[in-house]
Amino acid sequence: MQHEKNYTEINMASCSRAQVISLYRMLMKESKKFSSYNYRTYALRRVKDGFRENLHVDNPKTLDMLINQARENLAVIKRQVSIGHLYSAQRTVVEKEPHL
Repeated sequence: MQHEKNYTEINMASCSRAQVISLYRMLMKESKKFSSYNYRTYALRRVKDGFRENLHVDNPKTLDMLINQARENLAVIKRQVSIGHLYSAQRTVVEKEPHL
């Protein structure tokens, strides 16, 4: 019985780890689609910081809550990216290519 419990915990942990990695990649990929430099860098920084901050969370309930929150954030980012593409914005000085 104890062996089955350990196997289930390991299986849940690997599944959760795979989910977390997948969510991280999707959030990073979607954040890179922002047309605005400022929004793009902010979103990328927040994703990295948020995942780094919760790197050592091992409580299953907390982990589920964080995964759900990341999914909600992914949906928000997708909506914001699509709205951002409807309106053109002038490129910032940081984004402009240097004239040689």
